[in-house]
Amino acid sequence: MSWNPVLDPHTPTGHEVDSIDTLIIPRARDLGVLEVRRALPAPKRQMVGPFIFFDQMGPAELLPTKGLDVRPHPHIGLATISYLYRGRMHHRDSLGSDQWIEPGAVNWMVAGQGITHSERTDDATQKDPMPFFGIQTWVALPEGAEDSAPRFEHLGADALPVIEAEGKTVRLILGNAYGERAPVHTASEMFYADVELAPGAGLPLPDNREDRGIYVSQGAITVGNDLFQAGQMMVFRPGDQISVKAGPAGARLMLLGGATLEGPRYIWWNFVASSRERIEAAKEAWREGDWTHGRFQLPAGDDQEFIPLPAK
Repeated sequence: MSWNPVLDPHTPTGHEVDSIDTLIIPRARDLGVLEVRRALPAPKRQMVGPFIFFDQMGPAELLPTKGLDVRPHPHIGLATISYLYRGRMHHRDSLGSDQWIEPGAVNWMVAGQGITHSERTDDATQKDPMPFFGIQTWVALPEGAEDSAPRFEHLGADALPVIEAEGKTVRLILGNAYGERAPVHTASEMFYADVELAPGAGLPLPDNREDRGIYVSQGAITVGNDLFQAGQMMVFRPGDQISVKAGPAGARLMLLGGATLEGPRYIWWNFVASSRERIEAAKEAWREGDWTHGRFQLPAGDDQEFIPLPAK
């Protein structure tokens, strides 16, 4: 077993402990145009497998010309995935990628040693309020991939494996689970899936990974005799066999997990790294703002503004 921040070798196991290791109630933040609920990192849990950041965006209705408007900003040491249930979002990055993200599609951006991107809902054809609801996550890269070249992959919803049976639909976004593998290239083993459950439908959690969690996006589920509502994340102990059952209104879940990394990660603003020195070097590069010869460039087509380095 690799590094796990919450396991103690003297902790009781088996029937002596509950299957749920950590229950996370996300912190809400109002961004004006929509509310964001952050489940990771949490005070008692930095990561679930390699997943180090988990935000629920919305649900909301975005007005024309008053939607999401995230200016160009940098990342290092991570990969991001923006996954939408409703609405659409415009991604541009310093590799030259220019892509609209739509429901069910995968937008996988590997920052590696450094990338810059923007996220906006700047659709000039939008005339009516747009329903918007989605999840954004960051996956921390293993040490051997932290200095890799940045890259970007986009796959439409029809390119992802879908498993359907007995009132459940599982769309595999990343990694492998239930005998299927998503086509996105990842630097470590993981699983990430969008699950829809009909009322009363049951689902076993994948047991091929050390760290596993569930986020309830909509509806409610039971695990054993405990009820969990929308907006809650449960993290489970390694090795336990877990099954969930949807409540009377059904449920929509995000399953996540994977191999834990070789050590903890530092996280500051949009930077993730295995050392403080890597964070400091990235801060200095963004502060310098040499978009022509420096470490970071601004996205083509969206290079007239950027988010300054925070003061602290």
